[in-house]
Amino acid sequence: MEKSEQVSDTEAVSNASPSPYKLLLKCPFGLSPSQVSVDFSSTHDRIPHPDLNLEKSIIEIWDQRLQQNPSLFNGTKFRYGGHTVHDMDDPNQETAVCLNLGLTDYRTFVGTNLSASWEKFLVPSEDDSKRCQHTSNPLGNGAVVETADRKILVLQRSHNVGEFPGYFVFPGGHPEPGEVGIAAHQHDGSSSESVLIYSKVSQETFDSIIREVVEEIGVPASSLSSVVFIGISQRGLNVRPTAFFHMKCNLESKDIQQLYSSAQDGYESTQLYTVSRSELEKMATKMPGCHRGGFALYDLMSK
Repeated sequence: MEKSEQVSDTEAVSNASPSPYKLLLKCPFGLSPSQVSVDFSSTHDRIPHPDLNLEKSIIEIWDQRLQQNPSLFNGTKFRYGGHTVHDMDDPNQETAVCLNLGLTDYRTFVGTNLSASWEKFLVPSEDDSKRCQHTSNPLGNGAVVETADRKILVLQRSHNVGEFPGYFVFPGGHPEPGEVGIAAHQHDGSSSESVLIYSKVSQETFDSIIREVVEEIGVPASSLSSVVFIGISQRGLNVRPTAFFHMKCNLESKDIQQLYSSAQDGYESTQLYTVSRSELEKMATKMPGCHRGGFALYDLMSK
């Protein structure tokens, strides 16, 4: 396959009806950490909606949620603001992707993407970053983990979680600004400091998915290898974006099942499944849209 085909942009699943997901970025050969960079800037933050009542609803929804659940925490998240693909003219150079990331928070996510009025925040545009410029769009992550006996790890979500209780999902969560010491944008730093921050954020995109797998599955980080970025899937419902990765685990299914019983974040799920590719294809229909897109990205990779 030609170099220019190693990475490709937006593709909807079907034009006939609203799709459960859209593939915003496809990297079927997988990209290593050296091929994925980040442009972390306030220019990729959410733009407030011009409808003041719609903006006001964000705080109102959050206050209602807090009354129902006072333990809710308004954590800071990285906001996905699009990406740039660099296809090198030199065939000896690697294809690279730059992720455009800003900052957002859980309150804004609840009040925009998770709002019953989420579609009102969208702008009619073929450019997804413009279409979603008024939504929180925190970047999630997910991992397709392949075991030593060639099984794929799938979790069934707990009925106590806020989104899609009981659904099948790949392990995952979010890259965390706090893990790299980011609480807000720094506008007065030197160019060398900016480069360092970009590097830390880029590394966090890979470190975070390993951390999520370790915490949700219970396997040691040393058992995971060959981590590659395979693309970004966007859920059709509420346009939530998720970056997907593929990795290998050198443990067999039976050993992983034993480790899962004592996983740090095991409370988020009720069961771990180790399934074949054909079984995974059937389970994917019972996944949230963004994770169905994750399966589609894996499917492209495995062809």
